[in-house]
Amino acid sequence: MLVNSDQIIQALIETLQMVAFSLLFSAVLGVPLGIALVVTRKGHLLENAPFFNVLNGIINVFRSVPFIILLVAIIPITRFLVGTSIGTAAAVVPLVFYAGPYIARLVENSLLEVDPGVIEAAEAMGATPWQIVFKFILPEAMSSLILAFTIATVGLIGASAMAGAIGGGGLGDLAITYGYQRFDTTTMLITVGILIVMVQGLQSLGNITAKKIRRR
Repeated sequence: MLVNSDQIIQALIETLQMVAFSLLFSAVLGVPLGIALVVTRKGHLLENAPFFNVLNGIINVFRSVPFIILLVAIIPITRFLVGTSIGTAAAVVPLVFYAGPYIARLVENSLLEVDPGVIEAAEAMGATPWQIVFKFILPEAMSSLILAFTIATVGLIGASAMAGAIGGGGLGDLAITYGYQRFDTTTMLITVGILIVMVQGLQSLGNITAKKIRRR
C-alpha cells in the first residue's frame, strides 16, 4: 500500500512537534549549562575549577555517545518520564538528552567569542557578575547565539528522523516503514525532499536574522 498525503502531513506535524518541544526543553537545559561553563572557567567571572571540571566532563560524556545508541540506552528513563518508549512524546526525551549538552557547547563557544574588553568595561562600571552576563555578554553574543541555535535545530531535525528507527514517529518513521521496509522509493524521496526544504529554509532564516542583529 502506497503512502498517502494525509500520512505525509501527519508525519510532518509529528516531526515539527518533536523538534519544537525538544528545542524548547534543550534550550532550558543547555543555555544555563553553557553560561555556567563560561563563568566558572579559569580566569572568568565566577572561577570555580572543581565545578567547571565536573560539568565539563559530564557534558563531554553525553556529547560522546552517538544518538542512535543514546536512544536505546535511556529507554528506561523514557518509559519512566512519559510511560512509553515509542511515539512522538517518547522521542522528545532522548532528543533533549542529545541536544541539551550540544546546545551548552554552542552557547559556551558563542559567549567566549565576546570581546574581553566588553567585560572589562562592565566591571569598571561596577556591574555584578550576573549583570555582566545578562546585560553585556548575552546581548553582544546574540548574533552568534542565533546561528548556534540554527545549527542545533538543524541537528534536531536530523536526529528526529533517526528516532524513527525505534518507532519515534515523524518523517523518519515514515521513511523507514514505507520507504525502506516496503521499498517505496517515492515515499523515500518525498520525505528526504521535505527534510532538505526544512533545513534549507531554517538555515536561511537563521542567517538572515543573525545578519540583521549584527548590523544593529
